Amino acid sequence: MTGCFSLSEAIERTYKSGFKRSGLRPVTIDLKDGTVVNFWVSKTKPESKPKPNLLLIHGLGATAIWQWYDVARRLSRYFNLYIPDLVFFGGSSTTRPERSDIFQAQTLMRALEAQSVKKFSLVGLSYGGFVGYRMASMYADAVEKVVICCAAVCVEEKDMKAGVFKVSDLDEASKILVPESVKKLRELMGYIFYKPALARLVPTCLLHDFIEHALTRDNMEEKRELIKAIPKDRIISEIPKLKQPTLIIWGEHDQVFPLEMGKRLEKHVGDNGKLVIIKRTGHIFNFEKPKKFIKLLKSFLLETSKPQIPVSNV
Repeated sequence: MTGCFSLSEAIERTYKSGFKRSGLRPVTIDLKDGTVVNFWVSKTKPESKPKPNLLLIHGLGATAIWQWYDVARRLSRYFNLYIPDLVFFGGSSTTRPERSDIFQAQTLMRALEAQSVKKFSLVGLSYGGFVGYRMASMYADAVEKVVICCAAVCVEEKDMKAGVFKVSDLDEASKILVPESVKKLRELMGYIFYKPALARLVPTCLLHDFIEHALTRDNMEEKRELIKAIPKDRIISEIPKLKQPTLIIWGEHDQVFPLEMGKRLEKHVGDNGKLVIIKRTGHIFNFEKPKKFIKLLKSFLLETSKPQIPVSNV
């Protein structure tokens, strides 16, 4: 039925108002090759001391505004924020056939260059962590500091068959991660929350509304292709090692990308990286413990000398 109240739409209107109150404005970047990228960006003001630039890259699920609302409100006073919707999310789109994290990284870099952004740090959340890692390795002169959150960058194609993940079939995993039914959304919630029993308490009507108005049914197949492209022909020895200071943040009980993947990434990055584990959280620790997440981001990103990465778990 048309004209019915949508809680998801009401929440999104609230989020947009909050972004605007935080000094953010929506912009659309047309890359003139069939690709368009939507951003929320900080309104720049003449200041005695310019603020550093920070790129926030969302993961799978709803659009960037849903995933970065709390972070953006709390970091907007410290940074010029650039918050894109990745291609196939929100209003960002392409007519090109590429589906790799490399393509997403190249697209974001071109969109930033179109806004005259030359230097920036970045935070990548889940799938956005794959894209952020690619950006940091491909554009090392532009990317200053890196935060990778619950992104199994060092996954290998063989891991899918080795039982590393709860769901070993990639096609089935993509249907859970990009759900088109309430049943699949409940299944996804069971994996991403530290306390999955909460998923059973959400009324079916609200989950259906969330699929229709927040996740949306747009570009579902394309989003699943993004997932399937991640492990294809992927081996650790061919993954570049980052030169930038890198903070890796993981939920202690992540069931999407198990903690072992975070430890593997820390080992791969070497001396430039440090893993911090947020206790009693799952894959979406940014929602479960937002204050701790934001505290970690501020302490790492705002350190002007050599970043003092927290050594203890929180």
